Amino acid sequence: MDKVLITGGLGFIGKKLALELQKQNKKVTIFDNSSRKNFNDLKISKKIKVINGDIRNKSDLIKATKNIDTVFHLAFINGTKFFYSKPKLVLEVGLKGTLNLLDAVQKSKKVKKIILASSSEIYQNPQKIPTPEEIEGIVPDVKNPRYSYGSAKLISEILLLHYLNRKKIKRIIFRPHNIYGPGMGFEHVVPEIIRKIFLASNKFKKKETSIVINGTGHETRSFCYIDDAVRSIILLAKKGRDKSIYNVGNNDETKILDIIKKISTILNISVKIIKSKSLLGSAKRRNPDIKKILNLGYVKEFELNEGLIQTVKWYKNFFLNNR
Repeated sequence: MDKVLITGGLGFIGKKLALELQKQNKKVTIFDNSSRKNFNDLKISKKIKVINGDIRNKSDLIKATKNIDTVFHLAFINGTKFFYSKPKLVLEVGLKGTLNLLDAVQKSKKVKKIILASSSEIYQNPQKIPTPEEIEGIVPDVKNPRYSYGSAKLISEILLLHYLNRKKIKRIIFRPHNIYGPGMGFEHVVPEIIRKIFLASNKFKKKETSIVINGTGHETRSFCYIDDAVRSIILLAKKGRDKSIYNVGNNDETKILDIIKKISTILNISVKIIKSKSLLGSAKRRNPDIKKILNLGYVKEFELNEGLIQTVKWYKNFFLNNR
């Protein structure tokens, strides 16, 4: 039985990945400091071992990786607002955490494979859309705290490929693009829109309301439902090539204005959009080229409308019952 460790395994993607791997008869261990809210309807199976530890503490990781075959490294500080408000923490967890993990793997000598979660943030405003994995990574302004996240992700890729000197470890990197779904937290565009409508409409009671958004709404993103993302990550673990990088997501580019319209339709609330300045450093377009993962056999199962219905339904229930 393959023994798997997921760092950051109590996060949005990590928890769903752990549950799916457990269904596939993997012996799963989660390593997490439980800093993010864990939603009650995404309970971890009793068959999954959870280690409460800090990725900034190397000794914790040495113990956790001792008898592990495959590592999924997902532990990072995610959420756009944290890039601006807590850049030191973002860098500390991202860089020190990755270094500690690689040192622990080096010491363990049992790990055969590492799958690293990077980010679409390393592309910033790319010259090519759809954006292939081979395009250059960018840190446009070292003075902007937003890039604490993107730069840490980019350096973590370099560390995985060049710091670890055990030649027999297979190394795979994936760059997720706007993964969404029930229980994803509150720091991303879809739950943030739902939250704004909830507050502006007096708990979804008003049938007409208005919300303020960052930017014009003509900015685009390519959204990928969590179930599709998790299947992609597991596919990469099975079929991904050593030292290769893969975009994870879908290449359907959607304007933020259209996302708001879709959400408001699901809620049956007419929403007037008030535009404001974009956050400094926010990308205008995100649209991945996913040919590489398609060639491995990836097939999208969830269309945007279907995924949004599930997500909006979950958050509507959450807000009504927890506020």
